[in-house]
Amino acid sequence: MFSLENVETFSQEIRKSRFHAVAGPVASEQAAREFIAAHSDPGATHNCWAWRMGQNYRFNDDGEPGGTAGKPILQAIDGQSLDGVAVLVTRWFGGILLGSGGLMRAYGGTAASCLRAAAKVELVATVEVAIGCGFSDLALVKARLSARAGVHIAGETFGAEGAELVVTLPERELQETIRMVTDITSGRAAITPAD
Repeated sequence: MFSLENVETFSQEIRKSRFHAVAGPVASEQAAREFIAAHSDPGATHNCWAWRMGQNYRFNDDGEPGGTAGKPILQAIDGQSLDGVAVLVTRWFGGILLGSGGLMRAYGGTAASCLRAAAKVELVATVEVAIGCGFSDLALVKARLSARAGVHIAGETFGAEGAELVVTLPERELQETIRMVTDITSGRAAITPAD
C-alpha cells in the first residue's frame, strides 16, 4: 500500500468542460473533510470527491448523476493501491453533455492522471518491542539496531543490571531482528511486545 507524499493537481478540458483534480494525503476522516472543503470551488458546477482510509471510504457525486463521479474517483484511488488519500475533482460545465459513460471516464480519468503524477510513499506496518539487555551487550545491540533500515530506538531506560530499549521497526523485520539480537547476546536479551 502507498499514500501520497504531498498534494498534487491535474487539469484537463473534455468537450469544453474543464476538470481540475486535487489529491493529497489525509490521516483521518476529519482531515479528508477539511481537505475537500479547502479545495472546493463554490463557483464551479460540481465538486465531486472520494477518500479512502483503510476500510473506511466515502464518495460524493455533488449533483452529477448517481455513480458517475465520486465512485470513479474512488476506483482511481483503489486502482493505484492508495490509502490515506482524498481526491477532489472540480468541474466547470462547458455546455456539452457527456452522458453517464463520458462523465465516469472524465472524473475517473482526471483523478487517475492526478494520482499517477503524484509522488508516493510506501505505507509500512510497524511494531514496537522492548529489548532488555545487560550493560555488557548494550553498545553492540544499539549499534546493530541502528544499522538496520527502518529500525528506530524510541526510548531507553536504565536499571541496575542493564537497559531496556523501546524499539519501533517494520513488522516484516520483526523475526529477523529478534534472531539477530538473540544471536549477538547469546540469548541473554529479553524481547517482549512494548507496553
